[in-house]
Amino acid sequence: MERMSTLDAGFYFVEHENVPMHIGTLTVFEGPAPSYDDLLALYSAKLAAVPRYRQVVRTTPGGMFRPYWADDPEFEIGYHLRHSAVPPPGGPAQLMAMAARVLAQKLDRARPLWEAWFLEGLDGGRWAIISKVHHCMVDGIGGSDLMAALFDIGPDGEPPQPVPWTPERGPSVATVVASGVLDDVVAPVRQLVSLPRLARRRLGTAGQTLSYAAGLTRAAGRLTARSARSLNGPIGPHRRWAWTTASLTEVKAIKNGLGGTVNDVVLAAITAGFRDLLAERGELSQGLVVRSLIPVSLRGADDRQLSSNKLSAMLANLPVGEPDPVRRLELLHDQMADLKATRQAVGPEILTDLVGLAAAPVLARGARAAFRLPQPLVQTITTNVPGPGFPLYLLGRKMVQAYPYVPIADRLLLGVAIFSYLDTFYFGITAEYRQISPADLRTFIDGINRGIADLSAEVPAAARRRPGRGGSGRGRPTG
Repeated sequence: MERMSTLDAGFYFVEHENVPMHIGTLTVFEGPAPSYDDLLALYSAKLAAVPRYRQVVRTTPGGMFRPYWADDPEFEIGYHLRHSAVPPPGGPAQLMAMAARVLAQKLDRARPLWEAWFLEGLDGGRWAIISKVHHCMVDGIGGSDLMAALFDIGPDGEPPQPVPWTPERGPSVATVVASGVLDDVVAPVRQLVSLPRLARRRLGTAGQTLSYAAGLTRAAGRLTARSARSLNGPIGPHRRWAWTTASLTEVKAIKNGLGGTVNDVVLAAITAGFRDLLAERGELSQGLVVRSLIPVSLRGADDRQLSSNKLSAMLANLPVGEPDPVRRLELLHDQMADLKATRQAVGPEILTDLVGLAAAPVLARGARAAFRLPQPLVQTITTNVPGPGFPLYLLGRKMVQAYPYVPIADRLLLGVAIFSYLDTFYFGITAEYRQISPADLRTFIDGINRGIADLSAEVPAAARRRPGRGGSGRGRPTG
């Protein structure tokens, strides 16, 4: 019997009627569309590589112990892989509207926590898949690695063979209770023992620990900056969702010519979007920031475990009050370099382990309270997941677009997810339906596009032809 980790349980507990906690992707493919039966056979065969996708979450009365995973004896693939069509004429507006409705709906907690929607009717003979997976199952990096199980790297992949599956019987009540009691005793002791080792592994030498402490002081100082207020507020159950794109080649040219990293340039573009939105709302002023939660992946390069979250996070100030686009990029680069160099993601990781010492009812109430309390510190979430630079295929059809979806927590009205594929960055923007209007979304998206254009205009022509400098091509993966 496998119980949820502290972070997985936290994502499960904080979900409520107004805050669905699933991540998602809309992927678009070249035509012709496959048959539903062929797609159903593909998913059925691939599920053997991801056993979590045939498991349900089980809880104990009163939430006495942490939730655990168990095979679903009633699992039916046809429930999870849906078949529908985009309304005519099947253009971007119709696809976006349909995806927004599907992605806003909560997953059924009585079943394995994922869905995939096979959509036909797109213009040009194309077709699409909307994927939804609860955040308690995977993080962004794990979700992108799942593509390796479903997709081929060439158009001539062999159809997978079905794998027989028989669900295992769930544990008895006595086993659940005994395991829960043992978990409440052993897990906290194990975590207490591992904390010093975790701190040494993440912080390293005494000098690096001092560097972390100095960086923590600077990070705390950044929390005193005045932040935008109109991006926090109560949220309802409905969402708007929209997208835009940017050229990876152009972003790299900006990085090469102006310095920093690809991630810095992307954050600068998002900062420009928020700057335009706040200017439209009459809230923009000198020195104003939008504070973003930025997830950080803790996965190593060889970590291929799909199920379970391995994340920490950092807080970064997006300098929306700075009018000069190059200066905004410099401010972001200096800040992100300091956060990374002083290993500021270690603090939340250790804090998560400390929270894991609490009993399940305390963990549940604490997680819900933390997400629902009014707070002025965080205004948005920005998550960037690097995808493959080579084409992917599904049943011989090439994937041509991939738009990510990120959930927004209580009090956050807008969040941004970025996914790179081939030579394109895909931005997916999730917004609260009542407080972020279609005009607000248009202003924000236009601002992102203008942010890229303004930085590109500052790059000397000679710099566009130089090899990269000043940072890695795609930066540290985040989930």
